Amino acid sequence: MNVNGKIKSYPDTLIILSTLLLLGIGVVIVYSASAVLSAQKFDDQFFYAKRQLMWAVLGIISMFVMMNYDYHKLRRVAKPLLLICFLFLIAVAIPGIGSVRGGSRAWLGIGSFGIQPSEFAKLGIIIFFAYMLERTQDRISQFKRGLLPPLSIVVSAVGLIMLEPDLGQSVVLMGTAIIIIFAAGARVGHLLGLASLAIPAFVGLVVVAPYRLKRIFAFMDPWAYELDAGYHIIQSLYALGPGGLMGLGLGRSRQKFLYLPEPQTDFVFSILAEELGFIGGATVLLLFLLLVWRGLRTAITAPDTFGSLLAVGITGMIAVQVVINIGVVTGSMPVTGITLPLISYGGSSLTLMLTGIGILLNISRQTR
Repeated sequence: MNVNGKIKSYPDTLIILSTLLLLGIGVVIVYSASAVLSAQKFDDQFFYAKRQLMWAVLGIISMFVMMNYDYHKLRRVAKPLLLICFLFLIAVAIPGIGSVRGGSRAWLGIGSFGIQPSEFAKLGIIIFFAYMLERTQDRISQFKRGLLPPLSIVVSAVGLIMLEPDLGQSVVLMGTAIIIIFAAGARVGHLLGLASLAIPAFVGLVVVAPYRLKRIFAFMDPWAYELDAGYHIIQSLYALGPGGLMGLGLGRSRQKFLYLPEPQTDFVFSILAEELGFIGGATVLLLFLLLVWRGLRTAITAPDTFGSLLAVGITGMIAVQVVINIGVVTGSMPVTGITLPLISYGGSSLTLMLTGIGILLNISRQTR
């Protein structure tokens, strides 16, 4: 910032370009992937596409608002924002308040319009962690006084999300939190020790839920569960395979004809690769790589620790979600419900992601 406290430079144009390109691709592919399902369920082939476009417009507005909102002011709302996130997570777990979709009580709202508190929690915890760890960075190398407080917060949030239950969002939140804590200067030995405790806990969460255990078995041999837990993986691979180098052509997917369930959400990349081929899929991944690279560059050149940790958290959240989603649709990871940022259909996830990118852009305007 200059001596008058005004933002001194333009935002990172490559972040804006990659974001808008991914968003545009997302709106087009959501329409293509959902047209058949929309026509069958709502007698309107544009049902999902219109809503995706609406959320995209709202998200872009939020992105540009946050791009011009000095991120330093987020320090003032970090604590109340964290409290609101926890209140939402508690409320959604209460029967009669939270609504069930896809087997999880993860939504607050009426009918088809609602918010997903776990999406708000990811951004809220990123902001709070940046605020908290900036103030306690001198003792982050200490386990009890430095590492344990932020870890307790994220574990509490993950515990509430697991009550929904939503293992995918829990993994993203935990992964993002660990990235911020590591960037703040936590000792690798402490993190490895926690990982040794987290792995048995993760295995326990899988074992106590038969459907999760079945997904692990289906990941290892999907054709042994082709009409059950392995169905999504198999249908996704049937989409990826025929895509080849150039794809079948936009709008010509076969798997969207009610073979691949809900193709506009978690498995939208499968339809994209089927229609646009390896070139289309690789282009999307390169755009994400560009976005992550510029995000990390913003973190490195941020004018203060708060901005640096904010940028690391937002960029890390995007990267973790992309890795998990692509891993799932390619059969490289067990199936879990994680959307592809900026591409998949979804109001809460899209709007909050664009809001986070807006904060990242504001930081980029004040870089050294």
